[in-house]
Amino acid sequence: MIASLRGTVVHAGADTVILDVAGVGYAVAVTPEVSRGAHLGDELLLHTHLIVREDAMSLVGFGSREELAVFGALIAVSGVGPKSALGVLAEMSIDQIAQAVTDEADAPFRKVSGIGPKTAKLIVVQLAGKLAPPTSAPGGSAGAAPQGLGDQLAQALVGLGWSERTAAETATQVVADAPEERTVSALLRLALAALGPARGESARG
Repeated sequence: MIASLRGTVVHAGADTVILDVAGVGYAVAVTPEVSRGAHLGDELLLHTHLIVREDAMSLVGFGSREELAVFGALIAVSGVGPKSALGVLAEMSIDQIAQAVTDEADAPFRKVSGIGPKTAKLIVVQLAGKLAPPTSAPGGSAGAAPQGLGDQLAQALVGLGWSERTAAETATQVVADAPEERTVSALLRLALAALGPARGESARG
């Protein structure tokens, strides 16, 4: 099982990137968001899911473990294959997916190419209780401080040129992975290490 890949970007297409990992090129199917953030020559970390079929093996990659987990949940739904699951994640953030499931709203899923009304309803029904609640959902007092830090971190990343979706998802992951860090500056260093400084530098320059 290939759980993750860290390598140099040698190709970035609309829905595929190729990473050079120790001299081996791995083609990985990705969302447009990941592709837009992949720059030739940069190092990129992808959390991956290996699809094994009788006639082929393929890799699907994501910038966060949360997206990978949602992808795994989606392909477990009857009628949802890897391509359709990628389509959902290309059109909706993990918070939007979680909110739609929480609200029992299948309309957002019907907007995704390849997802029909029946499959959209199955997604809502079968994912109920299986996804983390949206970060905007009310939480206990114990989560108030980390969420505040996450918001500040996301705003800082947007200010450095990252998209709101990437900033929000990266902030959520960094805050969760480093609960001991209590300052935005420390968390920002971790976030930039994970994302790579290229876009932030171009935005400033």
